[in-house]
Amino acid sequence: MKYTRFEKARIIGARALQIAMGAPILIKIPKNIIDPVEIAMMEFKENAIPITVKRKIDARRKD
Repeated sequence: MKYTRFEKARIIGARALQIAMGAPILIKIPKNIIDPVEIAMMEFKENAIPITVKRKIDARRKD
């Protein structure tokens, strides 16, 4: 799924908060990386974050 920049920011921010509060990290990371945002971005790049996005469908929209 392709995410907008707003969805990406929301997903990474929510996951970084989870990591900061003690949630388990879902990927292997180097020992020197401790920043929750950086870890969340790495998880996002590997599609390891278990967060979904619900979108409203606009019937008037023409793609």
